[in-house]
Amino acid sequence: MNEIVREHYPVSKLPEELRPGGDPDEHVTVIIKREPAGGAKPPVQVMTLEEIFAARRPPFLTKEEIDADLRRQRDEWDD
Repeated sequence: MNEIVREHYPVSKLPEELRPGGDPDEHVTVIIKREPAGGAKPPVQVMTLEEIFAARRPPFLTKEEIDADLRRQRDEWDD
């Protein structure tokens, strides 16, 4: 991202709406940053572990069901 920094910039050269209250003979640091086209990006939403588990698709097998399925497959290999 491009950025312009002007240190010790005279307040008297700033437009009225950007001038801080106080002495117009003061100096300030002005930082200008370019925004992405179309405005600011929305914040990235990170999913929690609970949300990831809730989003998964069925069927949900229990440990016992998985063990039984593996035993069935092993029995088929023995034949």
